[in-house]
Amino acid sequence: SKHSIEKQTAMNVDCFTTVSEITAQECKELIGRPVDVVLPNGFENDFVPKAATFTKKRKEARKILLHLANCLTGCQFDDNTLIIGTSGRYEFRNKGIDVFVEAMNRLNRDSRLGKNVVAFVQVPAWVGNAREDLKERYDSGKTFDTPLDVPMVSHWLHNMDQDNVLSMMKYNDMWNRKEDKVKLIFLPCYLTGNDGIINKPYYDLIIGIDLSIYPSYYEPWGYTPLESVAFKVPCITTDLAGFGLWANSEKGAYSEIEDGVKTVHRTDYNYSEVADVIKDTVAKFSNMSESQIKKARSNADKLSKKALWSEFIKYYWQAYDFALRSKK
Repeated sequence: SKHSIEKQTAMNVDCFTTVSEITAQECKELIGRPVDVVLPNGFENDFVPKAATFTKKRKEARKILLHLANCLTGCQFDDNTLIIGTSGRYEFRNKGIDVFVEAMNRLNRDSRLGKNVVAFVQVPAWVGNAREDLKERYDSGKTFDTPLDVPMVSHWLHNMDQDNVLSMMKYNDMWNRKEDKVKLIFLPCYLTGNDGIINKPYYDLIIGIDLSIYPSYYEPWGYTPLESVAFKVPCITTDLAGFGLWANSEKGAYSEIEDGVKTVHRTDYNYSEVADVIKDTVAKFSNMSESQIKKARSNADKLSKKALWSEFIKYYWQAYDFALRSKK
């Protein structure tokens, strides 16, 4: 019945729209009517700090994330550490969380990796309580040289033995050992500023990340990578995300990490290849010079400004015009 309502609506509206080229293809195949206008999702970047405040908040965020990693793992992390993150709803396959974990597992064994890596999965799960042992360490402000038990999750879950991220980490023997160059940490709570340990909102943390990864298997648009580049954080996404296709269209070819966004080709059948491309891209990024990284961050920022509502509103004017002309 839902499909029937959608189809009848699409067939009878004066202007049929959708948010990306990905969903435009779906509309043509599943509903049987091509869209009249694609309306990409814009945003306002007033949540991004400016100038000196940006620099200050970035330093604070890095300090928080690296302190949390030390409290969990007992490992020391200097400011040269590469901080990586993924975030979004807990759709393990659709959001590409599975391939993210796999890529980090492979990266740990890649001899080309030029820096130590701390990777965060910032995805709300069936969270129970903040860990008291971690909270005690975190609040002390001290540095530690021994790991906590289960040194890869910040909050206890109701389903520790069934959770997809933790299960995959255990299967891959990812225990954040001292000798591991890649440490993967699961932050399974809503980052609203009152999680019980960090107590910082999401935007106050993403600003401290060096590289974000959103390897979506299905994503109509993709606000998370757009938010990432708005904070000058280069990101990796796929061409199964509307944002990834848009980034490609802006370049006129597949976008690379030097452009601020790396768009990976993804299909139903190339999971392993995608994991390898992500691994290779992170290894490459870890060896880029300071000036190269600065350029990639600048390109990410420039791309985000092309997605402001002031840029995308023109597509809405086209849609309104189309609808009015169709009505006559």
